[in-house]
Amino acid sequence: MRLTARLSRLKSAISDWPVWSLPRWLTAFVFVVVALELAAIGVAASFTTITGHDLALFGLLLLCTLLAVELSRKSGEQGGVMKDVQGVWELPVAILLPPLYALVVPIARITLSQLRVRRAPLHRRVFTGAAVGLSYGAASVTFHGLSSLLAAESGGEFSRSTLWTFLVLVSALVKWTLNKAMIMTAAKGSAPTANIRALLAGEALYNDAAEICIGVLVAYGVAGNPGLALIALPVVTLLQRSLRHVQLVNDSRADSKTGLLNAATWERESMAEIARAVRTRTPLAVALLDIDRFKNINDTYGHLVGDEVIKEIARTLKGLLRDYDRAGRFGGEEFSLLLPQTRAVDAFRIAERVRANIAGLCIIAPGATGGERVRVTVSIGVAALDSGSKREYSDLMAAADAALYRAKAGGRDQVQMISTTRGLSAISGAANSDRSSNGSAWATHNDATNGFSRAQGS
Repeated sequence: MRLTARLSRLKSAISDWPVWSLPRWLTAFVFVVVALELAAIGVAASFTTITGHDLALFGLLLLCTLLAVELSRKSGEQGGVMKDVQGVWELPVAILLPPLYALVVPIARITLSQLRVRRAPLHRRVFTGAAVGLSYGAASVTFHGLSSLLAAESGGEFSRSTLWTFLVLVSALVKWTLNKAMIMTAAKGSAPTANIRALLAGEALYNDAAEICIGVLVAYGVAGNPGLALIALPVVTLLQRSLRHVQLVNDSRADSKTGLLNAATWERESMAEIARAVRTRTPLAVALLDIDRFKNINDTYGHLVGDEVIKEIARTLKGLLRDYDRAGRFGGEEFSLLLPQTRAVDAFRIAERVRANIAGLCIIAPGATGGERVRVTVSIGVAALDSGSKREYSDLMAAADAALYRAKAGGRDQVQMISTTRGLSAISGAANSDRSSNGSAWATHNDATNGFSRAQGS
């Protein structure tokens, strides 16, 4: 009976794992990656002869890794992601030691991060450790598999050193490619609207390149003198602090709940962009987006569900907008969009695509019967600054706010637009789909009153 009770409790505990809430294919992907890591460790262990020299070098590099994690504790992980340069210590393990050590070294680092830095969902930590371990294992196999080229090199010490460095770079790129592929697959699967391009451009790409280059230097130095690892530790720590400074600057620009630009930053950048558009006579548009009946969502389902609605809308905006667009959280349930190099008709289409995607979100409020879908819609007001307009930031925002008011008054779940130079008005949305065969209607107006009358269908 005791055994049956224990098995029942174990089954219940396993069924409560958050990993089961992921899409089925992603759950399977996570388990496959973890299984491959465990299998790779088992195979590598059967082919590895443990020596005192290897253990000592592994212990030294692992110590540097763990010290680096401890030194980063105060800055923690922002949003569950910690930008670090721990590969500086893990790449030498993959190059200088058998693949077994490369497979297991990330496990210790990620375990310490979970215990000492920030508690994260366990399945994410386990998957990350497995993905990073497999990546370093592949890098180690690549380097040791190509090391026969070093024995065949007869061009002197300089040529051998150059070839050695090249092979290390190739191995590091193998690691980077495999790791990014697995991590981005999981990220996109758990959040379809996630902006994957951000992981492959800008500051993130520069950080990866810096980590690889310094890892190569550390590997080269430690290959000749292991004690250089301790000398390199303060230098790597300084790089880590520099990276943290950049991250803190970026965080100061962002809204903590959504990751979008905060109101002050969005306003500052929008004013500069609008002034540039007026000066260069190029088109531009802004949009204000407001969640329909958001107070009812909070009152009906609770503030936690309301927060989830805001986060899902933010993720949708990140996934739909272009790299040079700017999305900000303008207020509690209000968002703002800046669309440079965008004509009135294109801004309207972008806003309508945003509206339609948000209306299609599947957000489930937990309940006793398995949960209830929360219907979320938004009203959007768009104001376009076509080439030749002299309007300033305040004029454009006032026009967008007036268009948003018209969208709210016109039945919600729709887009209203005002062009500041052509007297052009537009309306679109599910609430108005019966007024036009394509769900949108265009009309010219001379002032806001005429435009409002047309929106109401009078």
